[in-house]
Amino acid sequence: MQRIIILDFGGQYKQLIARRVRECGVYCEIHPYKTPLDKLLAMDPMGIILTGGPASVYDPASPTYGKELFEAGIPVLGICYGSQLMAYRCGGSVETAPVSEYGHTSVKVDRSSALFSDVATEEQPETTVWMSHTDYIAQVPAGFRITAHTDHCPCAAMENAEQKLYAVQFHPEVVHSVEGMKMLRHFVLDVCGCSGDWKMDAFAERTIRELREKIGEDHVLLGLSGGVDSTVAAALLSRAIGDQLTCVFVDHGLMRKDEGDEVERVFGPGSDFHLHFVRVNAQDRFYIRLAGEKDPETKRHIIGEEFIQVFGDEARKIAEDIRGSGRRIRYIAQGTIYPDVVESGDGKTSDVIKSHHNVGGLPVELVRELGFDETPVEPLRMLFKDEVRAVGLQLGIPRELVYRQPFPGPGLAVRIVGNITKDKVRIVQDADYIFREELAKAGVDAQLGQYFAALSNMRSVGVMGDHRTYGLAVVLRAVLTSDFMTAEAAEIPWPVLSRTMNRIINEVPGVNRVLYDITSKPPGTIELE
Repeated sequence: MQRIIILDFGGQYKQLIARRVRECGVYCEIHPYKTPLDKLLAMDPMGIILTGGPASVYDPASPTYGKELFEAGIPVLGICYGSQLMAYRCGGSVETAPVSEYGHTSVKVDRSSALFSDVATEEQPETTVWMSHTDYIAQVPAGFRITAHTDHCPCAAMENAEQKLYAVQFHPEVVHSVEGMKMLRHFVLDVCGCSGDWKMDAFAERTIRELREKIGEDHVLLGLSGGVDSTVAAALLSRAIGDQLTCVFVDHGLMRKDEGDEVERVFGPGSDFHLHFVRVNAQDRFYIRLAGEKDPETKRHIIGEEFIQVFGDEARKIAEDIRGSGRRIRYIAQGTIYPDVVESGDGKTSDVIKSHHNVGGLPVELVRELGFDETPVEPLRMLFKDEVRAVGLQLGIPRELVYRQPFPGPGLAVRIVGNITKDKVRIVQDADYIFREELAKAGVDAQLGQYFAALSNMRSVGVMGDHRTYGLAVVLRAVLTSDFMTAEAAEIPWPVLSRTMNRIINEVPGVNRVLYDITSKPPGTIELE
């Protein structure tokens, strides 16, 4: 099987690069930058892509790779930090840029390069890309030529076509780089010579077989939220091990309106999923723990910690019951997907963007106490959201469940800026319900990647019924995205926004202002906190 290897130097977009390569019909794997060259060569890659990263190549403590990588005869594409590393190791120089570039940038390309052969036009050889760098290539190595530049970056791309070494200072993998997909396709298909015929069709079948072989006769506990990720994970495990799976749904009281009951209807007794389903109503425990807390990361950690405590309490009961029948639970399963892992970072080469409570599994002490394997079962860990949905459809999961709106693990806690109270949760639930209902009535909901209402901590003066009010401001958010690593604000028709505003103001006590968030990702995230 043809494959591309992605070497991770701490770039936040590493999984997005992998997603784009897969869109080219080529299988790819991500490996840490410390992977020895002999191991890389043993994988027989058609090409290697070096990710970006937050470090500087001239810092001795930075992640690096020896010059032998660029002398192995394998096509290499360096992106951002990866481009600087290529220049540095091949004899060029990298320095702090006189002018840092961040965001949409116009770049002039040399169309004689294999990467840019059909990018822009001969008459106007410029295209828009996404820049994010402080350092730059000050001098290209011998044998390389510059193939792109901007007003502030004299080497926005370089190549040594004879050795099949290519580098771009910008990020072709993000949607903000208008013709970035063309560039990646040229590298993968034209430079590396891949055929582009790899498909995901066999993923479900292969994963079910691997799960069955790994788990054997043991039992598995899955934390089920009702979202698409845990739903598909549950379906894969159910196909693999049947009634050896028990799903635990922790209702933390921070879900969308009536959603806890909906999850129970879908997965509970009498449902089509035929799962061992346990619902734990722990709303009060979470509200008590969150009382007075305003910091978003602290709130995430509190929810993660309390989730572990609640899940652990239930796991002890279930494990004891199963042991009493002469069997045992060995594994914890999670619906973790690629973006969760990327944004949580590793605290070393990757910065933490925001914590995800489903990354990393339960504490080792609890796992050992329960006698579980220390490595959680995560069948979707290497997939993006759209790939998870494709697997769900392959498994026959109803389309309305597969395309259910994504919902963060910490729930409405990350849609309430500032401290959390039951009243604020009620406000967000009601406002969100109205927004979703109006989008559905207008028929625009199916076009959106994600949409919801959030609550700011801003209070403002208003006039309602000839009386002065000092109410809260609801923030509406709707984005277009295919991978949830990047996103653009959706242009919701004005009449829909106007009706939504009017209903929220009139039907949700405590609110006197409605705002619409038009921030893209990056620089923002999809959620408010």
